[in-house]
Amino acid sequence: MKLKFDVYAKIARPRAEVFKAVTDPKELSAYFATGGASGPLREGDTVRWKFAGFDGEYPVKVTKLVPNERIEFCWETNSGGYDTQVVMSFESVDAGTTLVRIAESGWREDPAGFLDSYGNCGGWMQMLCCLKAWVEHRINLRQGFF
Repeated sequence: MKLKFDVYAKIARPRAEVFKAVTDPKELSAYFATGGASGPLREGDTVRWKFAGFDGEYPVKVTKLVPNERIEFCWETNSGGYDTQVVMSFESVDAGTTLVRIAESGWREDPAGFLDSYGNCGGWMQMLCCLKAWVEHRINLRQGFF
């Protein structure tokens, strides 16, 4: 069995606004990477995300970026030693609503990979909830969370 998941949420804002909230380091740092994002997401770049309440930095290696449509990156698993692939897609439902999907795959099929995949699945679902609260209402759900 391949370890992978796909989570999604509708955000009541236009696609360009939602995409910017993910790629712009100031925006992303306000609701998700609350310890800071070192730069904007751009194809071919590696940026570092920090999360308040968690030790260390997480290098995000952007492998593909199609503005307002898709972001692909890889990053190291929590247990270390190899990368997983993350794909974020942005689809207009109507003029004011965007469907955001996040899929991640590539874990080893062992106990550590199983735990890492479950942890990231929950983390990405939380990211979508935080994104929705931030973009729609300017509320930072992560503040004081951890």
